[in-house]
Amino acid sequence: MTTSEYQVSGMSCGHCEAAVRSEVARIAGVHAVDVSAQTGRLVVTSSAPIEQEAVLGAVDEAGFAAVPVA
Repeated sequence: MTTSEYQVSGMSCGHCEAAVRSEVARIAGVHAVDVSAQTGRLVVTSSAPIEQEAVLGAVDEAGFAAVPVA
């Protein structure tokens, strides 16, 4: 399993978390999505590395912006 972490800006509630979780979970190969509005963190667990652009695009579709955490 592979994990990648992102910092998401603009989330403020559980509905925000749900929107991000829903969009990111649609990416092929994603097994788990952990997102917290409180910390602004998004952790994506997948069977193989996922393209960062796919995750960033999914977060954008949910109405937020994200950057990878090194």
